[in-house]
Parts: sequence; structure tokens; C-alpha cells
Amino acid sequence: MHTRLARIPSSVIMQPTTQCLPMDCTYCYLPFRKMKHLMPVEVAQAVAGSVNEWATANQRFEVVWHGGEPLAAGREHLAALMAPFKDVKHSVQTNAVLVDDAWCEFLLEHKVRVGVSIDGPEDMNTHRLTLAGRPGFRVIMRGIDRLRRHGITISAIAVVSHPDPNKASRFYDFFADLGVTTLGVNVEEEEGVNLGAKDADLGQAEEFWTALADAWRANPVIRLREVQRVLNFAGAVLSGHATDPLPTSAPWDPLPTVAHDGSVIMLSPELAGFNDSRFGDFATGSVLRTGLDVLVAEAEERTPWITEFWNGVDACRATCPTFAFCGGAHAANRYFEHGGRFDGTRTRYCTTAKIALLEGVTRHVREHRP
Repeated sequence: MHTRLARIPSSVIMQPTTQCLPMDCTYCYLPFRKMKHLMPVEVAQAVAGSVNEWATANQRFEVVWHGGEPLAAGREHLAALMAPFKDVKHSVQTNAVLVDDAWCEFLLEHKVRVGVSIDGPEDMNTHRLTLAGRPGFRVIMRGIDRLRRHGITISAIAVVSHPDPNKASRFYDFFADLGVTTLGVNVEEEEGVNLGAKDADLGQAEEFWTALADAWRANPVIRLREVQRVLNFAGAVLSGHATDPLPTSAPWDPLPTVAHDGSVIMLSPELAGFNDSRFGDFATGSVLRTGLDVLVAEAEERTPWITEFWNGVDACRATCPTFAFCGGAHAANRYFEHGGRFDGTRTRYCTTAKIALLEGVTRHVREHRP
């Protein structure tokens, strides 16, 4: 059987708890973020059995602790979950609200890379609310300031609900002043329980990406993830290298996400916790019953929805002029935007976060061509 998924991933996403204490962001896609389902240590031990072997061949193998809020699992429990893993790089994506001096010492002791979720200056954080419905900006900044005082280097992920070119420069400068090393910019998506994402104006989105690239060029102190992707793509085109990021013959990283209960979702972490009348819970299997190495190697034959997803990717390849850069819409975006199907093509997300990104940064490059 011909497979498109690589048999060894480059990272594994672990969900230590579903709870997103104490935040309740309006755009969150997680269905159980107000419930404290904790990952048993047995799940981490089962995952580590495969990961430790993979890490011997890949010294950069990463275990990503992500969503809900990993720190809500508590230091003692998170340490117990991390303990079975050997020779891996640990990273955590946090809202920073629970960060105190003890957490900073924990992160330093365990050499954990830290990513913080914050959407820019205070007036751009209106969707990031606490469970009490209050603005979360100040409590997030309190945690970030504590991380900085302890000398912990941070990256950041920001969600942009309304790409406004007039705010792009101030948005970028905020993160530059924070001293983040890398910034990822996610345009708000319609997925999971978030049904509030609105259609974005393509022209305005292009202008936003152009303005953001302009701000980066004026002060290139941050690795701006999306701009770098376009520049890497442009470099491949100019050097005559193959530019199709996902050719049929090349393997995709399966990006396994291990949910709190040990179930494994391939390709799209956003599908964890959901059920479908045709595909069930989207899981390839459980690490409590089958080794993660087996689940990854046999993912396509064990996971019926992936075949439908490949059909959508092939349809994008045949019809979309931006496919060489985009590679096809993400699985969760297809599913939630196309009424529960994976074989649809263009999504609102790929329009604003892929097509508009490519066009906007390309415009920036043309305008700054020597």
C-alpha cells in the first residue's frame, strides 16, 4: 500500500490536561477546556516507548505540551509525565497566567522551551478573556514579565481575528519590545467549537501581511514565521528547486497528537475530542493498546478519514494556482468549513492565511527590490 505519511514524525504533541485554566478565549476550538481531564502517567510512559527510539536517531526530536493549558496539570504531575522521555527537546505552549517563580524554576530545571499565547497590545486582546469574563491581558503580561525576569527566552503565537494593516506595525513592535525570538501569526479559524470566525476581506488581508513584512524589515529582530515561509518558498523558486511542498511521492509529517486519554489524532490536533457520524472520534488508536510507532506506521490503513483528506489535497493540487506554496488546506479547516467533509478545497483560512500571505509578502518584496 502506497502511503504519504512518514513513518517517523519529527515531534509529538501531548495534551497533559484539557483544562485551559483560567482563560476562556472567545475563539478557542477546544470542547473540554473547562473540564480538568488529566493525562495518566501510563499514557506518557507508553508514548515514550516509541519516542525515545525516534529521538536516538533525531537529536532535535520535540515533545510539545499543548492545550488546554499545560501548566494547569500542576508541576508535580507535569514532571511525572515528562520523566519517561529521554534525549528529547521539551516545549510548552502556555497562556502564562499561572506562571510564578516556582514555575520559572521548573521550566529552567527541565530545560523546557516556552511559547506564550498573546495577541499583541492590550486593545488587540479583546478575545482573550478569563473564565470570569474579564480581559486577560494584564494577568498574561504578569506571567510574561516573570519569565523575562528569570531570563527565560520565549516565542509567541498570536491569533489575529481582524487582519488590519493599520495595526500591523504596532502589533509587530509589541512583540519586538517583548524580546520574543519567534512569532507565529494565526488568522482566526472556524474550527471545533469556534463558529464565530468571519469571512475576511482578501485585499485587506493581503495589505495586513504586506504591512507586517514592512514592520519586520524595518526591525528584523524576530523570526516571523509566516514571512519566513514565503521567503523560503521564493528562494526555492529562484534557485530552481522543486517548490511543491507536498508532492505525492514525499512523506508528510504525521504530527501525532496524543490526547489526555491516550487516543492519537494524526495531522490535525484540532480534531481531538470531536466525533463524526462517519468516522467516529477521528483517532487512529490508543497508545494504551497499541504502540505509537505502530499507529504512525499504519495510520492510513487504520484511519478512514485520511483517504478522504488526500482526495481534497489532490483536488487542490489540480485546481489551485497557489498550491505550490500552500500545499492544500489543513484537515481540520476542511472538515469544519465544509460541513464535515475532508475533500473540499479552498477554505477561508487558506484564503486569508495562505493565499493572502503569499500575495502580501510578495508585494512587500517587489516594493523593496533593489
